[in-house]
Amino acid sequence: MQLPLYILLLLLMAAVIIPLITKELNLKSKVVIIGTLLITGSMMLYTFVGVWRNGSYLYNIGNWGQKIGIQFNIDIFSTFMSLFIIILSLIIIIYSLKDIEHEISADQISLYYSLIFLLILGMVGITITNDLFNTYVFMEILAITSCAIISIKRYKENYMASFKYLMLNTLGSLSFLFGVALLYMVTGYLNLVEINIIINEVWRLYPTNLLLALGLMITGLAIKAAVFPLHIWLPDAHSSAPTPSSALLSGLVVKVYIFTAMKLLFRAIGLQIINEIDIPRFITYFAALGMILGSVFAIGQKDIKRLLAYSSVAQIGYIFLGIGIGTEQGLAAGLFHVITHGLMKSLLFLSAGAIIYKTGKRDIRTFQGIGYQMPITMILFTIGALGMIGIPGLNGFMSKWYLGFAVLQINQPIFLVIILISSFLNAMYYMPIIITAFLMGNDEKKEEMRFEELPKSMIIPMIFIGFLCIATGFFPQLIMNVVQRAVPTFL
Repeated sequence: MQLPLYILLLLLMAAVIIPLITKELNLKSKVVIIGTLLITGSMMLYTFVGVWRNGSYLYNIGNWGQKIGIQFNIDIFSTFMSLFIIILSLIIIIYSLKDIEHEISADQISLYYSLIFLLILGMVGITITNDLFNTYVFMEILAITSCAIISIKRYKENYMASFKYLMLNTLGSLSFLFGVALLYMVTGYLNLVEINIIINEVWRLYPTNLLLALGLMITGLAIKAAVFPLHIWLPDAHSSAPTPSSALLSGLVVKVYIFTAMKLLFRAIGLQIINEIDIPRFITYFAALGMILGSVFAIGQKDIKRLLAYSSVAQIGYIFLGIGIGTEQGLAAGLFHVITHGLMKSLLFLSAGAIIYKTGKRDIRTFQGIGYQMPITMILFTIGALGMIGIPGLNGFMSKWYLGFAVLQINQPIFLVIILISSFLNAMYYMPIIITAFLMGNDEKKEEMRFEELPKSMIIPMIFIGFLCIATGFFPQLIMNVVQRAVPTFL
């Protein structure tokens, strides 16, 4: 029953202990980093299996009542997504053990991993908490740690990116907090269960207050999740951060704000009310804009990490489209894409990081023949890129397949056309990279296939994520069975 609380405490203890062990990365600190994530991952897996077999439960810290106390909602959704966060973080951190030495100075490494554990703590906390105030607290932990891991490289571009991130995320936090205050004025509660009970009785008495509260909270979450056109902080932040941080930020961090939006709209307010005030329609409009324009901006990028960052803006649009559809199939497709995009984008960022680690090249126009120099890395990059385009056999195709069925079910074929256009735009910026790497050789010397000279601790995590992209493409039910059990808890 108390395992979720112990998981948060273990993550917090690791964040405190790591800088105390040593300033540099050594065997002892590596054991603490990997060991903590293995233990917390095992505890979350045990919790998930327990919920799967015996059903969900609400855990009140200190046995305080849910009206005033801190409450966790331990259900299929929260445990599965928390498990995904911890496992993917573990894989990325194993990759980072070698790569990070290349990105920041040795005396900053222990501080870096301390921040990473606080980041994971914030993500898991947001996913399992069941009240709005503690959601805000975990959001602030995430914002501060994200800002710190962006600026840790001590370059001017990192300071500028983290400053922009801090300013816009502070606006997002204030917007969310004012929305929470207005909702509290109407309902008298911060707990999602209590709000849902009272909101059906009072919302017709205070429709303006409710609309304003939801507008502020959704705007705040949209800034933090980088929904188009509130995404302007993301390309600088994700492209300038150390590569493992880029993978965590783009693959996981922006997703937890989407979880918060889902819990707010469907669990606290309820589908009937949000349909009456027409919120889903506006969400689908912004999602469609992001799917198209995020890809259009990506086409113009020459820096590989900046291109991937703009691609995330488009992919977040897919997830919000699933939420905006507001049906069981739509939400399932959106949650499925949370997992598949997390895998694909992590793989792409780690592959890009491997290229930078080995060659120092970031400009995609200089990638001629790089597929011969780094065949495994570029094959894995190709798997991630083809998944983003939606090629059959990869998990990205299944995301678009499920979304396509969801929009047809509500008789909105226009969104299917937008999915197809967005996929075509994805191909326009991913295919030239693949073609340049494998089919365009260096004019000065003949290209010959070489054995990949990259540390195994970087290659193996990428291969594992690439395998997951293919496995979930051929066997999507591995994820969809869980997602389909989680969705009814929202509707």
